[in-house]
Amino acid sequence: MVDPTSVAAISAVLGAVGSGMANEAGKWAWESTGAAVRRITGREVPAPVAPEERDHVARMVHERLRADPQLASSWTAFATRVRRAPAPARAVRSDLPASIRFFTDRKEAMKQLQREASRRPDGRPRLALVHGPDGMGSSTLAVHFGAQPTRLFPDGQIYADLKGGGGGRDIGTVLRALLRQLRVPDQEMPTGTDELGEFYRHCVADRRLLVVLDHAYSTRQVRPFLTSAPGVFTILVARAPFPGIDALRVPVGPLSDKDAERLLTAVTDKSTVAAARATLPSLLQRCGGSPYALRAAAYQLSAPTPPPRRTEVDDDPVRGAAEDNYRLLTPESARLYRLMALRAWPAFDAVAAARTTGLDPDATAELLEDLADRMLLERGAGGTGNGRYHYRHGVRAHAEAAAVREDGIAACSAALARTLSTYVDLAASAAHQALPESWRVPAPAGDRAGQRYEDRGAALGALLAQAGNLVEAVRCAEESGDPDTAVCLCRSLWPLQLKAGHHEMLLPALRIGTRLVDTHRPASPDAGALHAQLAHTLTELKRWEEAETAARAAARAEESAGHKRGHASAVEFLGLLRLRQWRYPEAYECFEEAVGILDTMDEGDEGTADLPRARALLERHRGRALRGPGRREEAREKLETALRYFRSSGDTYNTARTLTDLAESRLDEENTEAALPLIDAAITALDGQSAEYQLLYLRQMREACVTG
Repeated sequence: MVDPTSVAAISAVLGAVGSGMANEAGKWAWESTGAAVRRITGREVPAPVAPEERDHVARMVHERLRADPQLASSWTAFATRVRRAPAPARAVRSDLPASIRFFTDRKEAMKQLQREASRRPDGRPRLALVHGPDGMGSSTLAVHFGAQPTRLFPDGQIYADLKGGGGGRDIGTVLRALLRQLRVPDQEMPTGTDELGEFYRHCVADRRLLVVLDHAYSTRQVRPFLTSAPGVFTILVARAPFPGIDALRVPVGPLSDKDAERLLTAVTDKSTVAAARATLPSLLQRCGGSPYALRAAAYQLSAPTPPPRRTEVDDDPVRGAAEDNYRLLTPESARLYRLMALRAWPAFDAVAAARTTGLDPDATAELLEDLADRMLLERGAGGTGNGRYHYRHGVRAHAEAAAVREDGIAACSAALARTLSTYVDLAASAAHQALPESWRVPAPAGDRAGQRYEDRGAALGALLAQAGNLVEAVRCAEESGDPDTAVCLCRSLWPLQLKAGHHEMLLPALRIGTRLVDTHRPASPDAGALHAQLAHTLTELKRWEEAETAARAAARAEESAGHKRGHASAVEFLGLLRLRQWRYPEAYECFEEAVGILDTMDEGDEGTADLPRARALLERHRGRALRGPGRREEAREKLETALRYFRSSGDTYNTARTLTDLAESRLDEENTEAALPLIDAAITALDGQSAEYQLLYLRQMREACVTG
């Protein structure tokens, strides 16, 4: 049996609690851990971030526990209460993209993958690097291998598109996507990227899985996803092999003319191929053995002879195939194809495309489907795409070049402006409906109110569905010299940050937003708001030094702008950061300063209607800060004052949070008799609030009280 007071066990508790801060219950546990560490060591201890810092704190705690049996007993009870139970394994279905019906001439490559997947474990990762030029079928090979009936992967097949070649997704975002496919809820995932990697490898350690990582481009990019777990087979897909990776290399080259003709016959029919016998050799030559180009050529076999190609596409089968099909489009389809390629939108729909082109949305939806049928667009995940589309890399390059050539720079700029306007309107409307009470989310202008959503959840869902496009829109606005649009988009991201996380994905946009407001709107409420948003995301990612810099910048901007509500909020946020860092006296000073700022507000100041609630929240925060250094009676006085307000105002969620704080303060004294009714009251208050993780935490607290 492991000694719960050993250095290793204490470090494990610190690591487990520290990695669980993705939800409110996890933050409670972390603050309580800081209070326990301070109580045991008798002094303020900075919250550990890195593993070596965690081990140092564990050694300090161990030394005190070894000398004091009563403290050792107290720590053991505390550790039992806060340490999270491991998430149960969940069944995983296949999350690979849809395979294709006709698969030709890849038998040797399939055999290589089968041998690597089934070789005896020897400590090396089961790893293959499938590589080939764009359109040659390397991604299709990996997906098709995973789609075959096999007993090798009974725990499922998972997939992530790394989007290499300049538009790579950050590691944390991809890790979260893979964990969601393993049916791990966001609230159970660690907050830091390094911890996410450890957590992912822990989750797959005992599973028999296939993992496909598409569009990889470097060893550094893929290393966090690699595991030596004997049951996991990882397939990397890249356009070209890259050094530094110990993987089986599986090249994917062009099809022979015989196999190319066989594929053409399969996707059309024998009579169509026979009728085109005279032009078939030239078509095969143009396709260059590319399965993509051959499939795209199906429309050309029965079409009238088109005009000659432009010479610049002749050496690239993908761009050549796009050119051949492009010349068969109607003017409306051709214009749509060109203008939506001006940015690498992750997943656009008919609404955005219609606004960009000025076409009717219903007609646009039909045109998009036709472009996808012609393989000039790719449908979203699963092959149906839910009405969302994107371009293959080489095809978008062709379409963008055609737009510049045929529409001109001015028309392209105007089209991009219309697309940006679409996303601004959607984001502003959905954000306001997702979080209508927040002064941080400006209401859209009356004539741009946009779609009405059924409820807050539906509005937040709309923001989530467009999150990738919104980040790309911020980049586009910056590059287009349109800071106002970029700032508006960034401010609309606040509900996503607050309610849905996705911090790694949103961070690049927030960095752009703060850079633009510092240049174009320094000392403004917008500058304060965006620096506060950046500070929030950096805190959740455990980048605490950067978060402090952003929080101080927010406070300076709000103070200079004379925006007292924002100034108080920024100082309050700095206090919350201090709580996260276990710097309790400094946290208390921040909350006191925030109260002082609120005290200077006059009737005409923005946010005066929210003052009672703001004061109650600060009273609760002051109580939390007093708990750390053990000032329990003062802490309970502050918490009970906040509780009276939340109960009288009908704020059941904050009522439950404050009751939990009070219960924790009683458990600091090991007074379970006083803590139990507070825990029960908190559980009752949260009933029907969709607060699964807070309830789980409270029930674990209750069980520890009853059984301890």
